[in-house]
Amino acid sequence: MTKIVDRKPHLVVMTGAGMSAESGLKTFRDSGGLWEGYDVRDVATPEAWHRNPRLVLQFYNERRRALKAAQPNQGHRELVALEDSFRVSIITQNVDDLHERAGSASILHLHGELTKSRSIADPSRIYEIDGTELRDGDRCELGSQLRPHIVWFGEEVPLMEQALALVAKADIFVVVGSSLVVYPAASLVNAVPDQASCFLIDLKAPEHLSRQRFTFIEKPASQGILDLARRIQPTKPIANPNSNKMANVVQ
Repeated sequence: MTKIVDRKPHLVVMTGAGMSAESGLKTFRDSGGLWEGYDVRDVATPEAWHRNPRLVLQFYNERRRALKAAQPNQGHRELVALEDSFRVSIITQNVDDLHERAGSASILHLHGELTKSRSIADPSRIYEIDGTELRDGDRCELGSQLRPHIVWFGEEVPLMEQALALVAKADIFVVVGSSLVVYPAASLVNAVPDQASCFLIDLKAPEHLSRQRFTFIEKPASQGILDLARRIQPTKPIANPNSNKMANVVQ
């Protein structure tokens, strides 16, 4: 039986706050621990949830309303376009759904998803939020209050092992819009294979990252991904008119 094998190079892209900045979404990254005027310790920690769950719910409801008004930017769309030539796996630190709305096929959300909630009693019970509001009194079928499906500071990152497995199989590894200071996500760079090509796209390259290992593209996400595409786009082979054999086929 003939089996067609996908020989596309594996492009693993890790995206951070700078990826969504051009869509108008802000995070605490460059604001001294504030996120849209809120101290992250008051809205993005387990302690904050136990202390004032209504404030936490209010904060994420506001973030969902902002997300509803936002649109994927050119950078998101350019990553989708790269799927024509590459097997693209996206690992995002962002909790928005802009990669999904742009049409990317493979997305792993390290820090959770803003559009979902989960049960306090059973974290495996995850639900889509209808609209933008998650309210005090919204409960799962076990009778437990629903919380935002977000990995807060101080909590374990459940999908780290999956992310590490993806990075370990990268032919090309790209970081977009991340300062690589939030752990454990920043440690993913340590899993990149030695033979893989590495790029970092951000307005300012992190000083702690090796320029021998990474090629820095110091541009906004959209411009940087366009630049990246020109650098990595494979040269298409010239067809041999005397051959009827199909490329990438094994018997």
